[in-house]
Amino acid sequence: MKMKKYYASSIPEAMKQVRADFGEDAVILNSKVVVTKKFFGLFRTKNFEVVAGVDSIEPSYTAPVLTQKKENVHLQEITHAVQAKIQQSQKPASFQEDGISDELRKEIADLKSLMQSMHSKTAQAQYPDELLLFIEYLRRQELSEELITTIGDELFRHFKESSEMTFSQCKMIAKNLLRKKLEILPMGGLSYAKKYINVLGPTGVGKTTTIAKMAARAVLEKKKKIGFITTDTYRIAAIEQLKTYAGLLQAPIEIVYNTTDFEQAVQRLAHLDLVFIDTAGRNYKEAKYVEDLQKLIRFDEQVESFLVLATTTKEKDMSKIVEQFNQVPIEKFIFTKTDETNSIGTMINLMIKYSKGLAYYTNGQEVPEDIEEADLEAVLNLFFQGEEK
Repeated sequence: MKMKKYYASSIPEAMKQVRADFGEDAVILNSKVVVTKKFFGLFRTKNFEVVAGVDSIEPSYTAPVLTQKKENVHLQEITHAVQAKIQQSQKPASFQEDGISDELRKEIADLKSLMQSMHSKTAQAQYPDELLLFIEYLRRQELSEELITTIGDELFRHFKESSEMTFSQCKMIAKNLLRKKLEILPMGGLSYAKKYINVLGPTGVGKTTTIAKMAARAVLEKKKKIGFITTDTYRIAAIEQLKTYAGLLQAPIEIVYNTTDFEQAVQRLAHLDLVFIDTAGRNYKEAKYVEDLQKLIRFDEQVESFLVLATTTKEKDMSKIVEQFNQVPIEKFIFTKTDETNSIGTMINLMIKYSKGLAYYTNGQEVPEDIEEADLEAVLNLFFQGEEK
């Protein structure tokens, strides 16, 4: 990373210098007030010191090709491996209350997952061709193996009763089963019962654009008086983007750098109906960034929090992010970029796995058009559209 220190009479002036040197992708690393004494200490001048930088381009890295393991792994051998891991006497660094380390726990979970996969493949070997075609369709939609196994067992039970099953019938049965699992979860957008709307999520998922869409609907459809708070002081472009949206909606915006700034911003926006809080996009797979966020902004009874995730992200990465936010009262998910993928099974997997409902899903960049308030039937129809989109 290239870094440089700037001195200016105001933060906006410093930002101009940073933008001139590094462009819109600059990252603010630190800022503070510097007081300079002059004329034997009788006069003081106050300036702002800003440290900024920009990531240098890293050479591309080609991952080594891993040879695939043979599929004829015996369940008995896997079971022995699980037992061996549990009986290990070596204890790595971090331990939970049950005495099993995080690393060992992960290895056991991976082995159990492999066992379940082998069991499901054994069961599916007896499926007729009609069902196997539908099972492959569900896999292309990236539905979890656990859900596929549950659906496959239900389809096979119906097949044994009728001796035939069309693709449309398979869809109907699978849809009903998923409906039962999802109908217990909350669906729908803003409740309008809480004043502050936290929009959280990693970098690159489209949080700022999503906030603009939500805010525009609140103004145009609900006639609400709104304002914005942004804590995303790491990227200049993010601030400018939100300022543009705020200007179009004739809404005030506050930029905060610390907890004191945040509380002052809350007081200045107290007269509004809704305040949307745009948080910094960080690598929230790292726990420390979530902890920093908890120290900076509110998570109390006046706040409604949404976690934004992109459907184009790997499910394993999304799961890690969700787990890092387990101490934060997340109301519902918001999924973005559904127009950029033909498989949204990950949405359903995460909702069921973490018992979280869905507020919105977005399908483009247009504000405020390209956002849909979540509805159970619409989500199921979107999933079964799949490759037909």
